Amino acid sequence: MAKEKESSMTYSPRNFAGLLWFVAIAIAIVLFSHNRVSHAAEVKTLVIVSHPYPEQSVLTKGLEAAAQSVPGVTVRNLETLYGYDSRNINADAERRLMREHSRVVFIFPTHWFNITPMMKAWLNDTWGSVGPGVWQGKEMLIVTTAAGGESTYGESGRTGVSLADVFTPMKASALHAGMIWLPPLVFQSASRSQLPEYQRQLVERLKN
Repeated sequence: MAKEKESSMTYSPRNFAGLLWFVAIAIAIVLFSHNRVSHAAEVKTLVIVSHPYPEQSVLTKGLEAAAQSVPGVTVRNLETLYGYDSRNINADAERRLMREHSRVVFIFPTHWFNITPMMKAWLNDTWGSVGPGVWQGKEMLIVTTAAGGESTYGESGRTGVSLADVFTPMKASALHAGMIWLPPLVFQSASRSQLPEYQRQLVERLKN
C-alpha cells in the first residue's frame, strides 16, 4: 500500500511567528482605523469665517461651503452675523459655542500679515482676558489664503518667514489658553483654479 502523501503544509516555529506577526498587524490596522473614526465622531468643530470684503470673496466662500458640508461642524461667518461692527459681537453666545465645541477653526484671507479686523474683534470679545488653561484640551486650526508666493514667504522671500509662521501670535494665544495647536493649513499663491483642491484638503482635515 502506497504511503499516504504528507501534507505540504508544515508548521515550524518560523511559520507560527509569521502568522502571529500578520495577526498583530491586522489588529493594529483595525484599532487605528477605529480610533480615527471615533476621534472624528467625538470632535465637534466650530468654524469661524471672516473676510473684510465679502463681495470680493471667492476662496473664503468656497472654503466656508466646504466646511458646511462636514457633519459635526458649526460655521459662523462674522460679517454675515455682525456686519463690520466690531462692537456688535455677542460675546456670551460666542463663548457658549466655544465651550460646546472641542475644536475651533479660523478661516480667513491673510490681511496685511494678520487675521481680519472682525476676527480680531471676535477674539477680543469672546476670549477677553483669557487666562492659562481656560480652553484646556481644545484644538485650534487656522486656514488661510494669501496671494503672495515664494517671493513674499519663506527664507528667501521678503518677509523671511513662512506663511504659517506669520501666525505665530495665534499659536501663542492657543498655547496660552491651554489649547492644542494643529499644523496650519495655508495656501499661498492662492488661485481660483485651485479651489477644489483647497476644499478637499480642508474637508480631510475637518474629518480627522
